[in-house]
Amino acid sequence: MSDIFGDQFLSHFVSTVIYCVLGCALFAAAFRAIMMVTPFSIRKEIEEDQNTAFAIMIGSVFLGLAIIVAAAIHS
Repeated sequence: MSDIFGDQFLSHFVSTVIYCVLGCALFAAAFRAIMMVTPFSIRKEIEEDQNTAFAIMIGSVFLGLAIIVAAAIHS
């Protein structure tokens, strides 16, 4: 029971928090880059124009980025 709250637990917890913050920052940077590259409003395309294909494209970019981050954390 003492192993659960030992140094190993604290080490894993801190590394998890660091990876979480870095992952969220990476996702924010990716979304910012997508906003800069597209010549139109992302919000208007998805919300008002109901552009499902564009929403799927944005989602697939984030999914690919998540797979890359997960692979980096795992190795």
